[in-house]
Amino acid sequence: MRYELYYWPSIQGRGEFVRLALEEAGADYDDVARRRGAEALMPFLEDKSLARAPFAPPFLKAGKLVIGQTASILLWLAPRHGLVPKAEAARIWAHQLQLTIADWLVEVHDTHHPIGGAFYYEDQKPESARRAAHFTGMRLPKFLGYFERLLAQEKGGWLLGRSLSYADLSLFQVIAGLRYAFPRAMARLEPRHPRVAALHDRAGSRERIAAYLASRRRIPFNQHGIFRHYSELDA
Repeated sequence: MRYELYYWPSIQGRGEFVRLALEEAGADYDDVARRRGAEALMPFLEDKSLARAPFAPPFLKAGKLVIGQTASILLWLAPRHGLVPKAEAARIWAHQLQLTIADWLVEVHDTHHPIGGAFYYEDQKPESARRAAHFTGMRLPKFLGYFERLLAQEKGGWLLGRSLSYADLSLFQVIAGLRYAFPRAMARLEPRHPRVAALHDRAGSRERIAAYLASRRRIPFNQHGIFRHYSELDA
């Protein structure tokens, strides 16, 4: 099956978690808006006659099936490509980890847009400074500590044990984004979380992932996505 991925063409955002899974799986997919532009998303988002239409990108089209929400896409996609164990308990656990990562992403986004996405960063800089200080001082260590503890409990270096899962790829993406957005904070915190850092490096060095990261398919981090670097927010 050839998949169609629909996401904004100029940012990594939440769509990148799906891209990483597709790339690791060696799946045949079309990143539609990268080829056709953002207008390719509009029929799904503006046609009110569509039954069970997605609320927002990313969404994945697989034959006649259209799946929205990053965690739901990965929950459906991963078992079909060996990116999660077959056991139900393992699949639910991976999904839980993905939802925790989704919560983490919201907190990252809110460091630069604490009032709302409709306002420019420049319109909410005082609030951003306060939110970012709380994030780097309290919330970031808590999330890193949680995943560090999980990895300490496993024997194989991955979140689900000895085999890589899509949750590992998602954690890789978060760490890569945090290194871009908060390089000083991460330089201070990473030595306390060596297993998380090691997972990032292992995932990034996998053959298909490394090839993807070096390709033009990988959109660079920029000031329009979830992970944005503002030096004044990087305590």
